[in-house]
Amino acid sequence: MPDAILPAGVRSDLPPDLPPDLIVIPARYGSTRLPGKPLIEIAGRSLLSRVVAIAREGAARVGNADVVVATDDPRIADHARDLGCEVVMTDTVISSGSGRAWAVARGRSVPPPIVVNLQGDAPFAAPSMIAALIHALRAADCAVATPVVRLDWAALDALRRHKLASPFSGTTCVRGADDRALWFSKTVIPAIRGEAALRASGDLSPVYRHIGLYAYRYAALRRFEETTPTPYEVLEGLEQLRFLESGADILTVEVAPPRHAMSGIDMPEDVAMAEALIAEHGEPHLAWT
Repeated sequence: MPDAILPAGVRSDLPPDLPPDLIVIPARYGSTRLPGKPLIEIAGRSLLSRVVAIAREGAARVGNADVVVATDDPRIADHARDLGCEVVMTDTVISSGSGRAWAVARGRSVPPPIVVNLQGDAPFAAPSMIAALIHALRAADCAVATPVVRLDWAALDALRRHKLASPFSGTTCVRGADDRALWFSKTVIPAIRGEAALRASGDLSPVYRHIGLYAYRYAALRRFEETTPTPYEVLEGLEQLRFLESGADILTVEVAPPRHAMSGIDMPEDVAMAEALIAEHGEPHLAWT
């Protein structure tokens, strides 16, 4: 499978007079489980430096995109500037990554057409994934684009086992023939009749796992931040359901399973796990190999 499968009809060309798109890296110091998280070193490089490198490579792949670190802490701001990255200081009361992304986007002199929210604790996000989302939104008539991975049967079995202990960890998605999301859930969807026959017929299950990376149209992100949480969003604990409940389309982009299978850095144990993955699979960023 290629790094990302763009939906049918998506084009990557870009008119020369559009303002730059925006990749925002929200980076807070005050994590309760891992204070100072963006500054913590993973295999000799800070978490923030790893995410900035990912964002820059993603921006280079699409062209005409800026990278900004959004933080409320001067220590993180100083480190981002040492990395040569633009910084925007955001209000400490903002609690979500999408909120920090919106704070940066609305402060630009010219509104960016597309805003990517690349969480600052995701050292293994793929630059190709960022590029695929931006390319998709540049060409498709949707409010949001987000990546999904089709699970093989072994990965589906592992997800089911994981959910026995952590039922609200891991999100699945069902999508239409046009690649638009029909629903997201913390339960494994769809239910599968005749699973034994499907297993015998091929290696891939019909289940897609969602990866929590988003590219928004500027107007869509504004509406999201101005709208109160919706009923199913609250029940599932999934912000993206606010778009679906309000009638906005979310385009899903199928991507290859990540080589470094880890969602993010939340606890000290995650740092050790990330370093073990790097030791096993090598550095995820080409410039460091």
